[in-house]
Amino acid sequence: MGPALVVRKPGEVLLEDRPLAAAGPGDVLVEPHFVGLCGTDLEIIRGALDPAYTRYPLVLGHEWSGRVLEVGARVTAVATGDPVVVEGIFPCSVCAACRSGRTNLCAGYDELGFTLDGAAGPGVTAPAHLVHRLADDVPLAAGALVEPAAVVLRALTEIDVAPASRVLVIGDGTVALLAAQLIRMWSPSAVAMAGRRPEQEDLGRAVGVDGFTVELPRPEAYDVVVEAAGGTAAAEAAFRSARPGGQVLLLGMAGHGRAASLFVDDVVNKDLRIRGSFSYTAAAWATTVRLLNSGGFRPLHLVTHRVGLDRFAEALELLATPTGEPRGKVLIEMNGASK
Repeated sequence: MGPALVVRKPGEVLLEDRPLAAAGPGDVLVEPHFVGLCGTDLEIIRGALDPAYTRYPLVLGHEWSGRVLEVGARVTAVATGDPVVVEGIFPCSVCAACRSGRTNLCAGYDELGFTLDGAAGPGVTAPAHLVHRLADDVPLAAGALVEPAAVVLRALTEIDVAPASRVLVIGDGTVALLAAQLIRMWSPSAVAMAGRRPEQEDLGRAVGVDGFTVELPRPEAYDVVVEAAGGTAAAEAAFRSARPGGQVLLLGMAGHGRAASLFVDDVVNKDLRIRGSFSYTAAAWATTVRLLNSGGFRPLHLVTHRVGLDRFAEALELLATPTGEPRGKVLIEMNGASK
């Protein structure tokens, strides 16, 4: 048994004891050390997420890292004590989407922290093939950013980013910052960021942003526009900012049932390509872990706040309410983090 951060129903979040589930023959039991919080967690708490992707009551925690507590009899790839991250999507592996590699669109969708109890609790039991070992020199806190980074990386591989492209990232939260950092692998000529909070500029500069603004971005000025803010206004700004022949990548969640204005003639006349991307695939997750383990991806500087599980209300307030200070990833330090 151990404390877990539970959303019993929309608007009701509390700590309550939850049991540890033993590892079956092909499973791994992992003790969470760091759990990241994001805007989607706030939407789960508010009940604003599409109900097809949530199941109450649930334990929060879809961005996380930890160490192996127990392995099943058939497991050989990891051992007790290993630092690991775990894919949150539990794919069926037999539906058409899974067989084509689109595990993010699994017909039997289940995901930690959404429809399955997440990592803000005493432990997570998962099939061994979803458990990825981290290199010994990778900080576990950095591992907690694998999930949002995999979401971004999968999206970027779905569009055509030519070298010397002019890129705009709309948003200044963790996903936007990761997008600005990871898109550098495609050698753009410049990466601009249109955010909402001036205090985020230093974090933007740290990930390679060339220009930061809180003003409306220039219209028709960018080859690639990545919308990572969420909200209908951000999507509309993305459509306006793409040049003729440009691309718009939508990553942000505007809120279930909300609609943005889209001038169809402008999309046609500007020859725009608009691409949405949902979550991550197993391949994107594996690639992200390889980048982290090799040193090609270093996200630890994006972690700006760490609080204990007993201070979860403070962590949620940090996420929900701007303070005038830079805010990157907010991590909950679980009990195992001190071990």
